[in-house]
Amino acid sequence: MADAGTLEVQTQTHGQVPSSEVSDAVRRVSSLLRLASEPVLFARVKLTMHADPAMKRPAIAQINIDVNGRLVRVQAAEETMRAAVQHACGRLRTRLERAARNWAGLRGGLPLAEPGEWRHESMPAPWLPYFPRPRSERIVMRHKSYTPAHETPDEAAAEAHLLDYDFHLFTEKSTGEDSVIYKTPDGYRLALAHRRTSRLSPVGPSITVSQTPAAHLTVTEAEDRLEAFHQPFLFFVNSQTSRGNLLYHRYDGHYGLIEPAD
Repeated sequence: MADAGTLEVQTQTHGQVPSSEVSDAVRRVSSLLRLASEPVLFARVKLTMHADPAMKRPAIAQINIDVNGRLVRVQAAEETMRAAVQHACGRLRTRLERAARNWAGLRGGLPLAEPGEWRHESMPAPWLPYFPRPRSERIVMRHKSYTPAHETPDEAAAEAHLLDYDFHLFTEKSTGEDSVIYKTPDGYRLALAHRRTSRLSPVGPSITVSQTPAAHLTVTEAEDRLEAFHQPFLFFVNSQTSRGNLLYHRYDGHYGLIEPAD
């Protein structure tokens, strides 16, 4: 069990976040750590308040914890920081209650999308999950390069669930393909950089498989397609590196780019 009395919850803030809101977030997260069935090795709360008054949900609360080597992450955006922290803590409670020590405990039981969540291929929501910055002002603000894990689709979906990711870039274990798993209203969907589904690892009933290979694009072309399709992210094969990349909308209206390390 987690010892909330000895573990210090780290904090990180961006923008004008009152100290009282930081203290409240730490108190709430500390109380939830008692729900963990294994030792909590690390906990951090990141609170961001965007200054632009045009943003409908400028307050973002992100919580990251390490449960005996297993990472759990949740994030929520609301009009006020207090509401964002409450929303994120509610999701953290759910994650901790559902978390299992091994991947097998999550296979076949992946949760369906919750009402009101931003999901790829969902019906348009009444509000944008990111600031509607003019296209001419948008640039790639975050460029993340890492070595994707070699996983089965079920393992990738389980990891995406624990980390509260709407999409997750990984290397599909059987095919060796750069792949993405992402949430849909009915579960998860898998897309591969190249169509090699005949060699694909078996997938659970909550995962569907795209039969369409990813488009070969430059990053600039990917930006244009992302805007044209009005989707939160785009999975494509970078024509300069021949690797699967993810381009996505950040909350501040700019782009983020995720690519595998060589």
